[in-house]
Amino acid sequence: MFKLPKVRRRSKRRRSWTTWLLVALALFYFLSLAWHYQQQLPSQEESFSQFLHQAQTGEVKKVVVYDQYLQVQLNNHQAYLVNREPGASFIQALKDANVNPAQLDIVFNNQNWSKIISDLAVNIFPLLLTVAIFYYLFKQAGRAQSSILSFTKSRAKFFVRGRQTVTFKDVAGLEEAKKELQEVVDFLRHPKKYQQLGARTPKGVLLVGPSGVGKTLLARAVAGEARVPFLSMAGSEFMEVLVGVGASRVRDLFNTAKKSAPAIIFIDEIDAIGRARSLAGFGAQGERDQTLNQILVEMDGFEPNERVVVIAATNRGDLLDPALLRPGRFDRRIVLTLPDLEEREAILQIHARGKPFTRQVSWRQLAQRTVGFSGADLENMLNEAAILAARRGKKKIGPAELEEAALKVKLGPAKKRAFSPQDKAITAYHESGHALVNWYLPEMDPVQKISIVSRGLALGFTLIPPSRDRPHLTRNYLEEQITALLGGRAAEELQFQEMTTGAASDIQEATKIARRMVVEYGMSPLGPLNLGPQVDLNQWGQGIVTPQEVSPEMRAKIDREVQKIINRGYRRAKGILRQHRRELDRVARELLKKETLDRTEFEALVGPKPRKGTKN
Repeated sequence: MFKLPKVRRRSKRRRSWTTWLLVALALFYFLSLAWHYQQQLPSQEESFSQFLHQAQTGEVKKVVVYDQYLQVQLNNHQAYLVNREPGASFIQALKDANVNPAQLDIVFNNQNWSKIISDLAVNIFPLLLTVAIFYYLFKQAGRAQSSILSFTKSRAKFFVRGRQTVTFKDVAGLEEAKKELQEVVDFLRHPKKYQQLGARTPKGVLLVGPSGVGKTLLARAVAGEARVPFLSMAGSEFMEVLVGVGASRVRDLFNTAKKSAPAIIFIDEIDAIGRARSLAGFGAQGERDQTLNQILVEMDGFEPNERVVVIAATNRGDLLDPALLRPGRFDRRIVLTLPDLEEREAILQIHARGKPFTRQVSWRQLAQRTVGFSGADLENMLNEAAILAARRGKKKIGPAELEEAALKVKLGPAKKRAFSPQDKAITAYHESGHALVNWYLPEMDPVQKISIVSRGLALGFTLIPPSRDRPHLTRNYLEEQITALLGGRAAEELQFQEMTTGAASDIQEATKIARRMVVEYGMSPLGPLNLGPQVDLNQWGQGIVTPQEVSPEMRAKIDREVQKIINRGYRRAKGILRQHRRELDRVARELLKKETLDRTEFEALVGPKPRKGTKN
């Protein structure tokens, strides 16, 4: 990050020296003023003969001798002044009056320095103090003005050339995206090769994908590969209450990049300022529109020889303004998705650097276990595993810590709630019903773990990670998924002849799948019709959702088909559990004893999983 620490230290030192100087001047002034008033002479005057008479009678306690007068203090604490001739010998005058000087406390004082200090205290130091105060106020006003002017400056983090150490080797997977960005890197490093053929580099590259897939990491890797300055700023950092500040920060950001060219500008979460403009351009919307307009103007002003590339990232590419996406601004759009099996294994090995693991850890099995995890989830999982191993006093991270960390990332930490025996029994049969129905459905993946330990909002869970990535979902698989979801409710009704609220989330998910089968996938007797909301898809598979005009008769038919799918799955789940009632009771009793069963323990209770093609 680019900073100027020396300049900041000097400004702090100057500020502290100015403050201490003002404090010293004020303190010296008040001390001098106090000393001046302390040295004020009494106003009463007496004759020299009166003084001699009192000195002869022993009434004088102290005498301060000045050049032109005496300050006399009596034993009764009274004081007065006595005029004397300059140059005359005071001691000789006392001797002539038969007064022994040794009997008096005589102090000779030089009035010149006291008069100078007194004049300075009364006349000059107030003027100096006033000048110093005004100087301090003017300095503060200038500093405030400079801070107001810097309010419109860009707040981008500036990584100078060579400070960005992340390269494509540190980014696992995303091979297609890296190939697209490799051309940008090559142009920044070897521009003449492309300019000779009349080619120009893409002005902008838009990275679209869900959170945690590596958009920011990929942008940093481009800067590290190209060995160019990297300016990073979030879209929300452009926005302020004052209208026009965002546009000014955009101008400053692009001017800084042009001065440092070749350079890369990275704008994270660009949808905060790049959303489609509306007609109501006032308030926050007006500030956003002005900022977006300034970005459009700056990207149009790029020349081919400026070698400045803008990389932006967003989770919602469908919200961006069309003017921002046209060729000549963001020429390339790269879609990032969740990592597949091979990419997850590579990501795990990268984030495992610097962490000790036992020999029992298999990255392949862990990658299969973490289907649906993003790169950020995998990094967080390994970090949680390291923390858990340290908490347990282990020297290396083992499979147990990794399994617990994976559950914690997805479901939350385990909670030891005090349940009644009845509640524990209901939860045990509910989870056993899920596991058994899933186990005897040939299309479903095998059960990995069953637990009645509460995590997050769930009172228990049945872990069934996909054994492989499924780009296509068949109707048979979706129907079996609905059946497995309703296995918990079927087990409750079969064992307790009662229904509980514990199956609410299962029913919600099953209904959602069944409705999508009817209105989106065309997997019903209604035919291959899209009866749901209409979506205008863009190049990222996203778009604006608009409601579909469906007649009341068709909506009634949709509801009946959804109900048929749900009821068919529920009847199938109850049939499987009746057929394997002994196994249901056996698994539930074992869960009440151990609270958690893994795949090996579960398979020992119910037998091997049936092969595909077996009817239940």
